[in-house]
Amino acid sequence: MSLVKKFMTVGGATLGSRFFGFAREMLMAMALGAGPMADAFYAAFRFPNLFRRLFAEGAFNAAFVPLFAKEIEGGGRDAAKRFSEEVFGVLFTVLLIITVVMELAMPLIVRTIIAPGFEAGSEKYDVTVKLAVVMFPYLMCMSLTAMLSGMLNSLHHYFAAAVAPIFLNVMMIGALGYGLWTGADPLTTAWYLSWGVLAAGLLQMAVLYAGVRHAGMSIGFRRPRMTPNVKRLLMLALPAAITGGITQINQIIGQMIASTKDGAIAALQYADRLYQLPLGVVGIAVGVVLLPELSRALRAGHLREASNIQNRSLEFSLFLTLPAAAALWVLSDEIIRVVYERGAFNPDMTDTVAGILAIYGLGLPGFVMIKALNPGFFAREDTKTPMRFTMISVAVNCACAISLFPFFAERGIATAEVVSGWLTTAMLFVTLVRRGHFDMDRAFAFRLVRLVVAAGIMAAALEYASAYTAPYLRSESGIVEQVLAVFALIGLAMVVYFGTAFAIGGASLGMLRRNLRRGAAAPAAVADQSTRD
Repeated sequence: MSLVKKFMTVGGATLGSRFFGFAREMLMAMALGAGPMADAFYAAFRFPNLFRRLFAEGAFNAAFVPLFAKEIEGGGRDAAKRFSEEVFGVLFTVLLIITVVMELAMPLIVRTIIAPGFEAGSEKYDVTVKLAVVMFPYLMCMSLTAMLSGMLNSLHHYFAAAVAPIFLNVMMIGALGYGLWTGADPLTTAWYLSWGVLAAGLLQMAVLYAGVRHAGMSIGFRRPRMTPNVKRLLMLALPAAITGGITQINQIIGQMIASTKDGAIAALQYADRLYQLPLGVVGIAVGVVLLPELSRALRAGHLREASNIQNRSLEFSLFLTLPAAAALWVLSDEIIRVVYERGAFNPDMTDTVAGILAIYGLGLPGFVMIKALNPGFFAREDTKTPMRFTMISVAVNCACAISLFPFFAERGIATAEVVSGWLTTAMLFVTLVRRGHFDMDRAFAFRLVRLVVAAGIMAAALEYASAYTAPYLRSESGIVEQVLAVFALIGLAMVVYFGTAFAIGGASLGMLRRNLRRGAAAPAAVADQSTRD
């Protein structure tokens, strides 16, 4: 399977999950708006999500995958199975201890970390504590799920791991639908959602375990022991945990600051959900596929192939991300109105969330490039360098958010996240180039300039065309008219961007055909190289 086809497999499954996420957020906006129960739920849910990114997705995609791949190459599946069981025993024990401690300390954690702006003893504070207690075990489920995902990705089974998040959205949609159908009040709906999150974590873990068994690998529980392999994993995983969770770290900082203003947490979450669509479909797909591919090429000593993989990954990422960023900047108001403005979500909320989304759009290419550049370090078992950059980025984010929030409220927090994201991108890129681990080829540089030009032309066309669709996007217009108007703008954007990109050389059919043929050619090339070596 070619690199692009693997991106499409993961991206397609992630796209399905993100569309379910859209449906979930639309129901959330209808049921809870940006009121106190929305703030309470999102604040409580952010905390297990932070730990999931820190100790699960970031750590295991960065540390577990290269080591697991190394065990397969060096000792076959039996060695990989033994390594997995050693890790599983330690991981399960550590997660159980963390969960128990966090559950007992939840009132203190909410008061000091999750939402220090919530008044202690208020209903919003009390509800946040209770919801967080229900949802925190989701961390344990998702951390074990991340390990199973890493095994599947290393075995080149990408679809099951990518499709598993859909179950979270399905369970939450079911909870929201039941709440709306029964006419439940916001507090009761928040309880339904919290139990739905926990049930989804258990379901995702079961699905991934079945996927691993189907891939021909089974794991059992071993007494936790600090074997050399486990020690090596922890040495790599701890820095990677911080690096992989940079977005969540910045968001939790933003949430702490935003908790001092009613509705701010919910507004940031609604905008985050929309920009996560292109970030998830492109960025996560590239990050998930690129790490095992780079690890394989470097283990085999194929440095030229590794460089080509990274160039093509960045090229593919920006080919799809630049127009998405331009569209979010220009059409933020129209998109928010169509997606959210109904029920408890009023026009004032639309203006606030649209401003946040436009700012996130400017940071989208940077956030995606982080996903594509980090594997250049992780595949070489260097997780400390990205961690240092992450710490610098977090410090910059804190300083900017604290400075800007008094003047620009939620938009100041979004601006701080974007600035810190682009700073991380720049540091990762420059360091890879200086070390000789990334050599930007002429084809990538040639196309990048032209893709930026194509995205700029598309943005200008959208700005001009949006004036003609404005009458159909007013609040008093029907939902069908609004949806058709937005889809017309999106269709125009696609025609202008792709037409311009192909016309000026930012993309070509030959480039796409070569990327799609890589899967057939690469194995033969590797075998031929191995013979010569």
